[in-house]
Amino acid sequence: MILKRLQLNTLLNDPTNCYIVQDEETKETMVIDPGGEPNRIIDMLDILNAKLKYIYLTHCHGDHIGGVKELKTKKGGTILIHRIDAEGLANQNITLTDYIGMEHVELEADSRIDDGDLIHIGNLEFKVIHTPGHTKGGTSLYCEKEKMIFTGDTIFRGTWGRTDLPTGSFSDIINSITEKIIVLPEDTIIYPGHGKSTMIKEEKNIYINLQPREG
Repeated sequence: MILKRLQLNTLLNDPTNCYIVQDEETKETMVIDPGGEPNRIIDMLDILNAKLKYIYLTHCHGDHIGGVKELKTKKGGTILIHRIDAEGLANQNITLTDYIGMEHVELEADSRIDDGDLIHIGNLEFKVIHTPGHTKGGTSLYCEKEKMIFTGDTIFRGTWGRTDLPTGSFSDIINSITEKIIVLPEDTIIYPGHGKSTMIKEEKNIYINLQPREG
């Protein structure tokens, strides 16, 4: 497996993590959360000689979808997002494009995903985990074989995502983290939507013992 992280500039001060995941044998590739700077993503795909199969959106906020249209136009790929946030794509009050200062992104999902769905690129299998809280239709994407999970804005290194935005819920995000994420094997690497990666074992203490993260 090949994994690349691009920190993409949006109109927010905090860059968005875009992940490019590729099966080395088949070159089938998935781009997760292309929030902006589509040319940087396309350049990396060309370097990897990638066959773009999926554009996966962990949720519908503008800083995670800003590069989708140009990426799809130039490289193809099927746009995947949870069915709840697929509806949110049409609502500027939910995508927050006005709040961020972006132009409205007119975007349609090609396929709506649900909790438990399996996504394949080459020999790699990813499981969709519905993790509401930051948005109602937020999801995480778990690969058991590679011991990794892409969590969007649900959980970060040492903290969790905002819940004061439209369709957000503090109780939902804590339930998502405690019941669906930190129950995974402790050596699972967390790749969040912003900031540095971390591991399940490094975050569990926050939610189980209500203690701050060490280090």
